Formats: sequence, structure tokens, C-alpha cells
Amino acid sequence: MPTLRWRKSTYSPDGSNCVEIATTPTSIHIRDSKSPTAPHLTVATATWTEFLQYASEAQLPTR
Repeated sequence: MPTLRWRKSTYSPDGSNCVEIATTPTSIHIRDSKSPTAPHLTVATATWTEFLQYASEAQLPTR
């Protein structure tokens, strides 16, 4: 496996903990920035695209 290049969301303030992703041509790798050496989640690129579409359209409840 090639070395993954992890990045945080541009919405995440500097120095804060958040979800990070690394992309490859066929998959998206997702990890918690607080635990960079812990196991991470890997999903197909199409699955990630569907998730982002759902999340951007969903009417999520407010707290």
C-alpha cells in the first residue's frame, strides 16, 4: 500500500481534533486525528461520494 497523505477539513480550526481523510484512486481512508496510529476505516470512492451527497441533503435534527 502506498503512503497515505492525510488531510483535515478546511472547516476544522488549526490544532483541533477532527476526522481526517486520505484518498487513493479506488478508496477513501478515514481516521480520527486524535489517534493517528489506530486502525482506520476504508470505503470505496463511490460509497464516500454517496455518503457526502446524503449528508449534504439530509435534514439533520438540531440539538
